[in-house]
Amino acid sequence: MSPPVAVDLSVQIGALHLENPVIAASGTFGYGIEFAELTDLNRLGAIVVKGLSLEPMEGAPAPRLSPTAAGMLNAVGLQNVGVRRFISEKLPALRSYRALVIANVFGRTVEEYAEVVRHLEGAEGLAAYELNISCPNVACGGIQFGSHPQMAAQVVAATRKVSRRPLWVKLSPNVADIGAIGKAAEEAGGDALTVANTYPAMSVDFRGRKSRIGNPTGGLSGRAIKPITLRLVYEASRAVRIPVIGLGGIDTAEDVLEYFVVGASAVQVGTANFADPNACLRIISDLERLCASENICDINGLRGTFQSENH
Repeated sequence: MSPPVAVDLSVQIGALHLENPVIAASGTFGYGIEFAELTDLNRLGAIVVKGLSLEPMEGAPAPRLSPTAAGMLNAVGLQNVGVRRFISEKLPALRSYRALVIANVFGRTVEEYAEVVRHLEGAEGLAAYELNISCPNVACGGIQFGSHPQMAAQVVAATRKVSRRPLWVKLSPNVADIGAIGKAAEEAGGDALTVANTYPAMSVDFRGRKSRIGNPTGGLSGRAIKPITLRLVYEASRAVRIPVIGLGGIDTAEDVLEYFVVGASAVQVGTANFADPNACLRIISDLERLCASENICDINGLRGTFQSENH
């Protein structure tokens, strides 16, 4: 009987070294510390904390979550304690874990993004920032920062000026050309792309004639979106030279490898965490076994190996 194949799951996202490619996604893992008694945070590649704004936000009205046929609809409304309280109340406890901590950042204006990052720059224990550019720019009539290459570039450039840490840019899927948005983010100083955020969607109770969540619309996530996001990761990775992190419907080791084949350098697990707090650890363990069974010694060797000619 041949010895088991030694598998290297470590990945490099720009300057950051991750022990494995599985990252807990923002908004699905709290501030990370809430999961410390439910799962082993030390085994995660990284944790992206829930979005941080300049001032605390109460978020959207309840109910905020509603199951769908193959996923979930959410309208949390970016509820958070604000950047100052995160630094004083949440971050200290996270420093004792090996998993890299990524701060997800958002704002209503370009200046607010930069101001949040400026506060975080003075805090120890963070590896990078993830800029959520799927937020409406109130200074420009509510248009999403991620809707146009120029607006995306403005946010990245402004935060690049005040940041010594890597910048990941989380793109919206609700665009005509995600490659153009990604390229603009890269040229403005982005170090990696997260592809992609949730999809605008609705769930309606015909009897009550109302939404099943507190808002009329929300964001669709879960297994239903994986085929669409795979395409976006494929398109984005062909347009940029910086790493692309796949996010959308990941629940199995097979999902991870599929994202790598179309160009991802790592993945984020989101909705699966709601059903199973150990989802990330399960995927990591299964990933090691799957790679061994397929004689994949280094997961990075799969990246971008998709063959467009299907014959």
